[in-house]
Amino acid sequence: MGLETWDWIAIGMYFALLLAVAWWVILRRKDTADDYFLAGRNLGWWVVGASIFASNIGSEHLVGLAGSGCTDGVAMAHYELHAWCLLILAWVFVPFYARSKVFTMPEFLERRFSPSSRWVLSVISLVGYVLTKIAVGVFAGGVVFRTLLPELRLDLGFIVMDSFWIGSFLVIILTGIYTVLGGLRAVVYTDTVQTVVLVVGSALVTIFGLKALGGWGQLREICGSDMFNLWKPLIPAGMEGTWEPVMSETRIAWYFNGNYPWLGMLFCAPIIGLWYWCTDQYIVQRALGAPNEREARRGSIWAAFLKLSPVFIFIIPGMICFALAKSGKMAELQEALYTAGELDNEKCQAAFPLLVKHVLPQGVRGLVVAGLLAALMSSLSSVFNASSTLFTMDFYSKFKPGVSQHKLVWIGRVATTVMVVIGLLWVPVIQGARGLYHYLQAVQGYLAPPIFVVFFLGIFSKRMNSKGCLAALIVGFLLGVFRLAVDTPVKLVEGFQYQEGSLLWIVSNIYFQYYSLFIFIVSVIVMVAVSWWTSVPSYERPAGGRFDQVQGSALGGLTYGTLNEEHRRLSRGSWDWRDVAASVAVLAVILAAYLYFNG
Repeated sequence: MGLETWDWIAIGMYFALLLAVAWWVILRRKDTADDYFLAGRNLGWWVVGASIFASNIGSEHLVGLAGSGCTDGVAMAHYELHAWCLLILAWVFVPFYARSKVFTMPEFLERRFSPSSRWVLSVISLVGYVLTKIAVGVFAGGVVFRTLLPELRLDLGFIVMDSFWIGSFLVIILTGIYTVLGGLRAVVYTDTVQTVVLVVGSALVTIFGLKALGGWGQLREICGSDMFNLWKPLIPAGMEGTWEPVMSETRIAWYFNGNYPWLGMLFCAPIIGLWYWCTDQYIVQRALGAPNEREARRGSIWAAFLKLSPVFIFIIPGMICFALAKSGKMAELQEALYTAGELDNEKCQAAFPLLVKHVLPQGVRGLVVAGLLAALMSSLSSVFNASSTLFTMDFYSKFKPGVSQHKLVWIGRVATTVMVVIGLLWVPVIQGARGLYHYLQAVQGYLAPPIFVVFFLGIFSKRMNSKGCLAALIVGFLLGVFRLAVDTPVKLVEGFQYQEGSLLWIVSNIYFQYYSLFIFIVSVIVMVAVSWWTSVPSYERPAGGRFDQVQGSALGGLTYGTLNEEHRRLSRGSWDWRDVAASVAVLAVILAAYLYFNG
């Protein structure tokens, strides 16, 4: 059931096409920071949207999201239906980003608040990339290779590497080559190719999987209404008819111990979603590479359409894998997913590659494996480029203000290599986590709230000042790092537990979404209180001040309260009825999904 001749031919053709595109881009490159980090700011909307989607669809979807579909059904579709967050990026934030002409999100925060805020956000972002995107990408590459080529071994004398580590290193090396050489331009154009391969290949997994199972009706019958219900996992038994938080002992216990409780999903998930889609360098860098506000907005709306597909090309395949195993229609899957007659959550992380291995015919299997590699590589290439951009533009260029463009590009390449090595060292922690997607959401839940707070309050309230921003970032970051420090021994050391009832035990056992909400509330209070207790920021830019210059703390054009008529006129001229209609269509599809997946 492994890869056969036609599979390897399909994979070879994919890599040939990918390398051809990358080589074409590399030959056209210019040795400047603007070209290397933002592709010369001339990306069209179709490329922007495809690259945003490909950057997002990575290891957490290939392994984690399909795994959650196998264990919990459509519960995690809540996160994928947050495509509406991309509409917030398109209509609320893109106008400010397009006018500012910044390289990074921390740079935008500097223009809104202060240089200190920029450096703190850069540190938080780089830490987040190591703990989530880089390490998770490496780990998922290993899972895919371990599932498809379990017998692969490499004996180096001093160490023997199995298929997991061989796959992890191969994904990094192949991705790193074109990312380091070509910069963002190579990343986004290869992302466009990878988006097509990924969507087509993953759709084929759903089609062939349903065929093997006996159709959609069989899937619903075997999985049951609970796995097809977006709402039931969020509502405690006996509470189906009410959303009121009655403070009974049973209900409180469910809020803190239930799978995906509604309080967390209703309030915490949108915070993480808005941070990720609207303020994270990893995503927004593509919009920054657009030539103007119109292209950036349309690219974001196009990405919102694409973002709706993972429900059907990742979650549903995970459910199909579970149904094939539970029904006994495919004994190989039952053996692969169950331990002692019980569904094994850790084994379910391989649901998607297992389905690829056992359901698809020769040739098609190779195309889908190429799609798997495409998602892994596009996600990693994006975070490599984002990390090097943050380090080079927010740290190195500040310490070396007169450095040449060539030197900036070279430093960016070195920074990428260092981030990869650090990410490799964090993989053992992920292996001990409850599930890949759960791990990712948990870590992002600890780091996202203060960033969400300073960007959103900074845009909507001109009264927020640099002292409030810095205080919120530092306090929120320390609270998040504290939770990570408490959780790490539990994940790394087998059998390790804190003394029941102790402070560390309580912190470790609070559901991650509730702890995230706690960080969010504290960050809001800190930012508002410190801002109002300290001086009022300067609202207007000096005469002749431009958006591409840092003018102290002047806020002209950086908040809704300081926009002038020229700003509004230019922004209004960048969209028409087509942009509005496309946005409404995205919202309609999201509503239809919520209505359909109700059990």
